[in-house]
Amino acid sequence: MTLRAAVIGAGYWGPNLVRNFRGSAEWELAAVCDLDESRARKVVGDARVDIETDVRRLLARDDIDAVAIATPANTHHRLALAALESGRHVLVEKPLAASSGEAREMVRLAADRDLVLMCDHTYCYTPVVQRIRDIVQSGELGEVLFVDSVRINLGLVQPDVDVLWDLAPHDLSILDFILPGGLMPEGVAAHGADPIGAGRACIGYLTMPLPGGAMAHVHVNWLSPTKIRQMVVGGSRRTLVWDDLNPQQRLSVYDRGVDLDLSSRTEDLSDRRAAGISYRLGDMYAPSLPEVEALGSMVGEFAAAIREGRPARTDGQGGLRVLDVLEASTRSLKDGGRMVEVGITDLLETEALA
Repeated sequence: MTLRAAVIGAGYWGPNLVRNFRGSAEWELAAVCDLDESRARKVVGDARVDIETDVRRLLARDDIDAVAIATPANTHHRLALAALESGRHVLVEKPLAASSGEAREMVRLAADRDLVLMCDHTYCYTPVVQRIRDIVQSGELGEVLFVDSVRINLGLVQPDVDVLWDLAPHDLSILDFILPGGLMPEGVAAHGADPIGAGRACIGYLTMPLPGGAMAHVHVNWLSPTKIRQMVVGGSRRTLVWDDLNPQQRLSVYDRGVDLDLSSRTEDLSDRRAAGISYRLGDMYAPSLPEVEALGSMVGEFAAAIREGRPARTDGQGGLRVLDVLEASTRSLKDGGRMVEVGITDLLETEALA
């Protein structure tokens, strides 16, 4: 049976959700809700989709299975709670909420009502990130040793958030998606700069020690005249490079790296640097990637999670982990870049054990 959805918010991102719900065989778009009726009608066009201007009236209907929220972040908590309390599955545009406290309340309510709460971390549904996840979690790279991510361009200086809150959620959500066990850093150190006097960091660096001795580093910048979207995931066997601005070769896997033979190490400090270290210079291959729209895959995953009664791949817990890291980055910035604890836990597992 086809699921019926409503989209709340017809502004910047709402039209993209409307288009993909309408184009999915899993969904029927029942309604679009926006305070501006003319804007909602423009998004709907000639389609036979109801227009609502009142969320309470929308949620009072009995023909809607799920709602997608594409409104400003400070409204996500209120709208999501109302939708969950009405018995609807909920998809929320990033960030999941304006704070981790609000996100925790949303995650708890969804679990209590046995409903799907999903965060639209769109990058996680691109073919390249899906393939990266498969490669990392298959063990092909070996143990993850480091992740370097760069997301810089001449971007719009936001009036209400710094560059870390604006751009780093993309990288953090990708890390949460591809790393086995999700994003569970042992701490966060954040450094930022505001060289143009905007009143908030326009250049930001996040350093995150990961379990097992690995390290993740994220660089974001609004002020770069050149645009770079690149991530390197280094493993004990192979290294993966993702260059999102190279359509001919977005993804490359290198059989190159450094090997350490502990059995050949000596106590002689004079030759310790050379002993046991060898450099592996193997082949490189570029996996082929399908051409699939990420949002189409995302709404398909939303439907699958509902039908199968399981968490979505980018569920509320994932959205909460990203917020926990962002809030830790703010504390670190205020403390001069000191490494601070993140305190990420599996909220539902912890409460089940309590």
